[in-house]
Amino acid sequence: MSDMNVNQVLAQMRAMSIEAGNKPAAPGNDSGDFAAMLKESIDAVNQTQKTAGKLSTAFETGQSDVSLAEVMIASQKASVSFQAMLQVRNKLVDAYKDVMSMPM
Repeated sequence: MSDMNVNQVLAQMRAMSIEAGNKPAAPGNDSGDFAAMLKESIDAVNQTQKTAGKLSTAFETGQSDVSLAEVMIASQKASVSFQAMLQVRNKLVDAYKDVMSMPM
């Protein structure tokens, strides 16, 4: 479910980028542009969610090297990072709408 949400957010951002006439950042481009930085942060959130999922699965299957505390902390980190990314996306959408509604 979380991977699908991240992919939906990425698809929305790409559509807005295309609509605004921007070219997507080239992979591995470290020029410091905003799109590359945004993609890196989305990838980091996705990785956090995958890690939380793996720890949860490991705990549920009874692996002794994973504690409940680790699972809960990883789950909360994933939740907080996703909510923060969602708020950033909402602010970007609002800013985009404001710019598009400005008279030329």
